[in-house]
Amino acid sequence: IADEVMAGFGRTGAWFGYQNFSAVPDLIVFAKGVNSGYVPLGGVVISNEIAATFDQRVFPGGLTYSGHPLACASAVAAIEVMEDEKVIEHANQIGEKVIGPALTELAQKHKLIGDIRGLGVFWGMDLVTDRASRAPLSPYGSLNTAMSELSAACRRRGLLPFVHFNRMHIVPPCNVSAGEVAEGIAIIDEALTEIGHYYTGN
Repeated sequence: IADEVMAGFGRTGAWFGYQNFSAVPDLIVFAKGVNSGYVPLGGVVISNEIAATFDQRVFPGGLTYSGHPLACASAVAAIEVMEDEKVIEHANQIGEKVIGPALTELAQKHKLIGDIRGLGVFWGMDLVTDRASRAPLSPYGSLNTAMSELSAACRRRGLLPFVHFNRMHIVPPCNVSAGEVAEGIAIIDEALTEIGHYYTGN
C-alpha cells in the first residue's frame, strides 16, 4: 500500500512518491494533493489483480459523498493545470537544483543538523544536540524548548515553520520559485544560528 496522501501529486518531483523507487504498490491512497485541497477529496487506486476480484461481486463502498461532482471537477481542473504548467517537472528541478544543495550547504554550516533527506519539494531535517550520538534536539515527550525557540525565530523573520519533535519539514508549494527558496533558507540559517547554543557535541 502506497500512502500518497502527503507525498503524491508532485510533492516528491513525480506524480507519486513511490515512482522514485522500485516499489510497485497494489493500492495507492491519495487525498488533498489531487485537487490542491480546494475541496475535500480522497481516493484509492487499485491494481488490475485487485480490481478483478470485483468482477464477480459488487464492491460495497457507496457513501453519501462518493464521486461528488464538485470535488471530482476540482481534481480534473487541478491535474490539467499541473500538466499544462509542468508543475511536477518544476518541483523535481527545484528540489534537485535548489532545495537539496541549499540544505546540504546549511548542514555543513550548522552542527545542529543531524540529517537531511527529501525529494522535490518534500524535505526534512533532523536536529540534534550531538552528531555522533544523534541525540535529538527535542526528545519525544520533552518540553520542546529548543524547537519552540527555532519556530519563534523563524516566525519573527516572516517564515511559518513546520516542526515536529526534533524535525523541521521543508515543504514549500510545488510552484515555489528559486528566490523564495533562497529567502526561506536564509531565514532558517539565521534561526539555527540563534539556537546554536543547544549543540553540545564536538
